[in-house]
Amino acid sequence: MYLLDRYIGHTVLSAVALVLLVIVGIDAMSAFIDESGDLSPSYTVTEAGFYVLLTVPGRFYEYIPFAALIGCMVGLGQLASASELVIMRGAGVSVARLVWIVMKAAILVALIGFVLGEYIAPKAEQLAQSRRAIALNPGEGVAGRYGLWNREGNSFLHFNALEPDGIVYGVTLLQFDERQRMQSALRAQRATFEQDHWVMEQVVKTDFSSWATSQSHHPTLRWDTGITPQLLTMEVVAPERLPLLDLYRYSRYLQQQGLEADDFELALWRKLLQPLAIAGLVLVGISFIFGPLRDGTMGLRIFAGVLVGIVFRISQDLLGPASLVFGFSPMYAALVPILICLAAGLLLLTRTR
Repeated sequence: MYLLDRYIGHTVLSAVALVLLVIVGIDAMSAFIDESGDLSPSYTVTEAGFYVLLTVPGRFYEYIPFAALIGCMVGLGQLASASELVIMRGAGVSVARLVWIVMKAAILVALIGFVLGEYIAPKAEQLAQSRRAIALNPGEGVAGRYGLWNREGNSFLHFNALEPDGIVYGVTLLQFDERQRMQSALRAQRATFEQDHWVMEQVVKTDFSSWATSQSHHPTLRWDTGITPQLLTMEVVAPERLPLLDLYRYSRYLQQQGLEADDFELALWRKLLQPLAIAGLVLVGISFIFGPLRDGTMGLRIFAGVLVGIVFRISQDLLGPASLVFGFSPMYAALVPILICLAAGLLLLTRTR
């Protein structure tokens, strides 16, 4: 039985890896073509290529469920086409046993996805976005074409780029009073985070009063705030590329600031439930091979896998925004498509002979 487990697992994992490489390769090439529209003397072809390369771990993580479904169908389809599954069944190996063997391979795929999503993709994505923003905004002090906003109480911060070591470029800081009247506007070339505060460099500060304005210049200026580089990273990196703990902390932070946090909660639930999503999709793939597509061609199996994957992704993309609009928990938006997959897979498997 060990040899059988190893043989089926190797076949399925090889197919999943091949499908994943093809999908990510096509997606990365498409991304590189898109980046070519932003090329400039500072944002060169090399920079664009390095940016796309750094986003590859995140792309692998994103497409793992999709690749697990198609790879499972391709791998088992090869065994079915060579009548190996029939021989295994004739030798007394039950469908439940075969399902468990494939599920063990799916668990390994889910573990690889977890490592990518938690430890590799977030850091690579932050570095990619930082390098890209700096290259696209060379020498811009404030509010360039690219940048993000953050808020703490009555203070609003805009920055053009954030480096992983806690340096932000192109800083604009607007401070308001309780009646939403602007008290000051500060612009700095860059700011560095030191333990519990920011040190801004090359600062121009404008103070507003009811009768006049005054402007002052400072080589450096201290700014005490609860905004940390870790919090700013949450804005730079897309929610689905952030690690679970950061998603949880930042969603709580946004709620404390009275800001909308549903996007981050939705991303949190999707990441938490991704192993279950992989299991659900793989179960559907297995049920197709033992059921409707038992005698189908490889092309038909791939087409069916792509179709199921697209329907699953569309349902996620529809339910996610729907949870934000209609106010139901993001957990249900992430869980419902998975439960449908699990139910459909189990139903089809119970009808196999």
